[in-house]
Amino acid sequence: MFNLFKKKKEENNKGDQYLSLKIREVVKETPDTVTIFFEQPEPYLDYKAGQYLTVILDVNGKEERRSYSLCTSPFVDPYPGITVKRVSGGLVSNYLNDQIRPGKTIEIMKPLGNFVSEYHSKNKRNFVMIAGGSGITPIMGITKSVLVNEPESKVTLLYCSRSEDQIIFKNELEKLEEKYDGRLMVIHNLSKPLDSWTGLKGRLDAEKIKDVLDSTVELRKDTNRFYVCGPEGLMKTGIETLKQLGIPDERIMEESFYSDLDAKEQEMKEAGLLSPELTREVEVIVEGESFTFEVPAGKTILEAGLDEDVDMPYSCQSGLCTACRGRLISGKVDMIEDAGLSESEIAEGYILCCSSKPASSDIKINIE
Repeated sequence: MFNLFKKKKEENNKGDQYLSLKIREVVKETPDTVTIFFEQPEPYLDYKAGQYLTVILDVNGKEERRSYSLCTSPFVDPYPGITVKRVSGGLVSNYLNDQIRPGKTIEIMKPLGNFVSEYHSKNKRNFVMIAGGSGITPIMGITKSVLVNEPESKVTLLYCSRSEDQIIFKNELEKLEEKYDGRLMVIHNLSKPLDSWTGLKGRLDAEKIKDVLDSTVELRKDTNRFYVCGPEGLMKTGIETLKQLGIPDERIMEESFYSDLDAKEQEMKEAGLLSPELTREVEVIVEGESFTFEVPAGKTILEAGLDEDVDMPYSCQSGLCTACRGRLISGKVDMIEDAGLSESEIAEGYILCCSSKPASSDIKINIE
């Protein structure tokens, strides 16, 4: 399937959203985490700190796609890199940890994502980062970008890990703290530390977050920016605590790596928020080429399109990224998960095909 996918792209003269990258270096960050650095292509890879790449791999003869956040900063790092933490039973994460070597070339979809920031040398802001586990990955790139671009801005990072040997980027964070003394403060919280650990320990809760914020930032300043990324429980605790403290939604950025579409769909059904499931015909325009196909009852638009061999872009298939983003030109859909879209994108009519099901006839979607 993977070879067929590549052949079809070449035959159709597509590929603006795809790219082949050669692996330059693989760095072991922790016993179960690696950072994969890529050679710069020509022209250079254009990305924003905090965005993600979708890797497309042939694993056991089947095409697999996964999204991984870039841990690098285009302002600091000469080579773009992603950090991949091994997941129990994770087909692709285990493959990348065990099988990837320098010199190998892999195919990617170009960087996407809204978990980013704009920078200006005259800004004087406080960035508060709450990260857990591999959630440090996009925050690392953003942190380096803030420090190098905004000399008057400061970063406070509350980083939760399981144990000392599980702290991703431990040495690099220490070096950054030393280099940007007084501008970067890293506070570690370990859930299962050694007895000798003297820092924060145990489960992250609202009290710990409030204590950290009380000692580091003036909450009422409109120049504060908050970034939250990590496991579902940490993100829920972090965002709820920030809102309880009166932080406006527009100052809170979140990036989730987890979504249970089935559970969310069931909740929406029980609340009467979904249309009756019917087989409906849709038209999807992919890079200027029109495809018309039926979406069987219960299937998403992406699932039906792929079943018909329509070369629709996709990655996470859980509504968290924007790889399958399209603009709804006509008709109505039920979008189960929209976390990958910004409010402005939703207002402009964009949907995520992987989590959208037809809710009317005359559906037309344009995927650029």
